[in-house]
Amino acid sequence: MSVEHGTTVGIDVEIVERNPMDKGTGFVPQAKRWIVEQTLGTLMLFRRLVRDYESRSASSESRVRWAMIDVIARRLTGQTTPTWRG
Repeated sequence: MSVEHGTTVGIDVEIVERNPMDKGTGFVPQAKRWIVEQTLGTLMLFRRLVRDYESRSASSESRVRWAMIDVIARRLTGQTTPTWRG
């Protein structure tokens, strides 16, 4: 996805560059990027979201909403639910 494409569809795209002071220090997580990667990793725990099974984007969106509701409910109650991985 490019910055130009993002502006045409109404998305603000921000390019996060590495801090020059961190060069050579190994892995340094970038704040916003880390949140996105963590969320995508959490969504991959739900079987229907691993592959693109849905033919309509509204159906896919509803699956993501159900998954995030489950994640929030588990965090609030402290309970665990089995995943499809076992």
